Amino acid sequence: MTFLYNIIQTIILGIVQGITEWLPISSTGHLILFSSIWPLEPAAYFEVFKVVIQFGSILAVLVLYASTLNPFDKRKSARKRRQTLQLWSKVIVGVIPAAIIGFLLDDIIEGYLSAKFVIAVALIAYGIIFIMVEKHPKTVTIDKIDEVGYLSALKIGFFQCLALIPGTSRSGATILGGLYCGCSRTVASEFSFFLAIPVMFGASLLKVVKYVIHFGFFSFGQLFLLILGTFVAFIVSLFAIRALMGYVKSHSFTIFGWYRIILGVFVIIFFYLI
Repeated sequence: MTFLYNIIQTIILGIVQGITEWLPISSTGHLILFSSIWPLEPAAYFEVFKVVIQFGSILAVLVLYASTLNPFDKRKSARKRRQTLQLWSKVIVGVIPAAIIGFLLDDIIEGYLSAKFVIAVALIAYGIIFIMVEKHPKTVTIDKIDEVGYLSALKIGFFQCLALIPGTSRSGATILGGLYCGCSRTVASEFSFFLAIPVMFGASLLKVVKYVIHFGFFSFGQLFLLILGTFVAFIVSLFAIRALMGYVKSHSFTIFGWYRIILGVFVIIFFYLI
């Protein structure tokens, strides 16, 4: 009965991950808040679980953007292959800031910045920023993914560092960075997706290695739940990414800003005032 209970819990967490990873509303924040109400035990395992299932979301990006991201696609011309390789090099440049800072501060972030109050403040603060950015939008100068330059990629990469604080949202931070650099909403979202691939893969690997060093390898049940959560996150991410890309073609990110503010206020009231 307990394992069945954990399976249901894992499916729900996978759904939450798949939806919230790509929307600028913080997947980690949602998972931490969810676990506060319905914890997945032990706590050390959940710390790994909430990061590793992000790998399912990465796979969704690789599937949906296979032709864009594959430099060895035989259907591409030599010029298109060069552009794809250049895109990957820009992604690498954009990943460097968060990779360095995230590796150095991982234990501090996990130990001190995962408090529910920190998440609530981050939700509200960046919700306000999204609303303000949409009220005073910058002129779009980059409306194709190939037009993102190396300097812009690096700037967006520094914005991504903000997402090391739970509740900020990795996709939200990088989308804000893209908008700041003059990207259209579509380009900002797509580049955010691509930056996630190495960042989330590296974070997943780091968490697994640390867990194995301290606690040994996963039990069969734990491994099954990891695979299940990853699979659910993958399936849900396929739909979430398509929905977001369809939405941003004709809508702003303002609704996500208001959602963040409402959720942040709810968290403060629920956990600290009731």
